[in-house]
Amino acid sequence: MAFFAPDIGIDLGTSNTMVYVRGRGIVISEPSVVAADATRRNVVRAVGDEAVYLRGRATSSINVVSPIKAGAIVDFDMTEVLIRYFIRKAIGVSHVFKPKVVIAVPCTLDAVGRKAMEEAAHVAGAKKVYLVDKPFAAAIGSGLPVYEPVGSMVVDIGGGTTDVALVSLGGLVVAQSIQVGGSKMDEAIKSYIQRESDLKIALNTAESVKIDLGSALKPTDSRKVHIRGRDAQSQSARDIEFTGVECYEALREPCAAILAAIKWVLERTPPELAADIMRSGIHLTGGAAQLTALDRYIAAELGIPVLLAKEPTDCAILGLGYLVENIQLIAGIGRSNEAQ
Repeated sequence: MAFFAPDIGIDLGTSNTMVYVRGRGIVISEPSVVAADATRRNVVRAVGDEAVYLRGRATSSINVVSPIKAGAIVDFDMTEVLIRYFIRKAIGVSHVFKPKVVIAVPCTLDAVGRKAMEEAAHVAGAKKVYLVDKPFAAAIGSGLPVYEPVGSMVVDIGGGTTDVALVSLGGLVVAQSIQVGGSKMDEAIKSYIQRESDLKIALNTAESVKIDLGSALKPTDSRKVHIRGRDAQSQSARDIEFTGVECYEALREPCAAILAAIKWVLERTPPELAADIMRSGIHLTGGAAQLTALDRYIAAELGIPVLLAKEPTDCAILGLGYLVENIQLIAGIGRSNEAQ
């Protein structure tokens, strides 16, 4: 039996959760989903990959829920179940002393939301909890010089939120978080198809369309996909043809919202650091940052170089991993709370 549990980093996202264990690296990447009994919520049927499989297949006796929305807790009990599951799966239960846990949270999460996240992690089995702003973790994970006296701008576009931050000297100088991300893009495609074609489709279908056709700039080719859904009037199955141009139109609003958040931060950036941004550019991280031509769209609108991180989906968890491996660095950037 190991005496001390290894320190853990958790990127608890709206859509997906990743876990980093000290000395081992990234060990888990699973959906942030819990399936529980509809009448007895303490009876958990599945978590993560298995819970996603039950979505749309389970009977009315099972509720499949996503307890994290826009980086904040909307269901405390299920969030505690989620964190407990990931901790146990990552390091097991045979430790005398509980682990220290570092969790990434949206940069504008309020005090109540932060307290709820800390409490959920404590109840789930953490001895000490550190909360780190997600764009700061993403900046570390993408290799930016966050501890140097230069300005670096990171835009982390996740499933539920987009965090935009100017980082310098080990902290956030200016930051903004909006509830727009990959999920909002999926919803935009779903709503567009229902509005224009009177066809209802599932969100996972919309996500597939986004991956296949999605673009922040108007496409010049004639790519198209066939989509099968349910007619909103007759309720019968029906197919439609959906083009890349239509997908671009559907995604214009969420892309514009991300651009507006970046402008908001740039307008409040000190002149000395603005020069650093013009020279080093804006760095995109997060899974939804991989939307085709999003980097070129932002660069064209702002006249600033925009670079997509090498492994955008892993930047935040790799940044947390760096802090887990060097836990002494957290004192100045994160908030900690020890279980009594």
